[in-house]
Amino acid sequence: MTKLISWNVNGIRACIKKGFLDYFKNVEADIFCIQESKLQEGQLELELQGYHQYWNYAIKKGYSGTAVFTKIKPVSVVNGIGIEEHDNEGRVITLEYKNCYLVNVYTPNAKRGLERLDYRMKWEDDFRNYLGGLNKKKPVIVCGDMNVAHKEIDLKNPASNRRNAGFTDEEREKFTKLLESGFIDTFRFFYPDKKDAYTWWSYMFNARSRNAGWRIDYFCVSQNLKDRLLSAVIHDEVLGSDHCPVELVVDSVFYS
Repeated sequence: MTKLISWNVNGIRACIKKGFLDYFKNVEADIFCIQESKLQEGQLELELQGYHQYWNYAIKKGYSGTAVFTKIKPVSVVNGIGIEEHDNEGRVITLEYKNCYLVNVYTPNAKRGLERLDYRMKWEDDFRNYLGGLNKKKPVIVCGDMNVAHKEIDLKNPASNRRNAGFTDEEREKFTKLLESGFIDTFRFFYPDKKDAYTWWSYMFNARSRNAGWRIDYFCVSQNLKDRLLSAVIHDEVLGSDHCPVELVVDSVFYS
């Protein structure tokens, strides 16, 4: 049995001041993925006993970035997806294990006014193709802030957000394509009709206290891992970021 956690920490240094290390210790994950680390190499020394650490930093200071902390040593680690246009923002880390790949991703935001939507569409196609290439070799577990609420059930106010970043028809269609290419949204696998289950809340308008949120953080897995899925949890009680951690527990994928 392997417990995985994914959390957009919205700045790891800020999150540490808000209890990150206490949560990290208490949750006892085998693999812990973070997004939006917002730092450069050498700006933080994390003592995480028993864990191997892998970081991917953005070139731009204080921006984006991902990391994976794992008790289970991978066979190999690759930063990026091999396309220069996408690989300077520290958005993807791939860990190869004997029986699977783990991909940690921080998907680009289409931004206010959808100024980055065209780029986002290119990213979506390239990233989906990247996952597809991996999936031909071994099953894939992909997690992270994917910056899209897939269905109307995945955000509090779908009607008023219809053309906003993260809930455009274009972004939602790309997520549908990802699932159709051979992946399972693990939370919906267990809870297809569960409402008011969110992973991100705006800092404005007391959104979190009102639970006016969005579900934009995911664990998706290859279809052939369906029988290995044990549980999926949204830890919406955990503070420290505008996102909360999400959890996946799988059976004998990493240790078998």
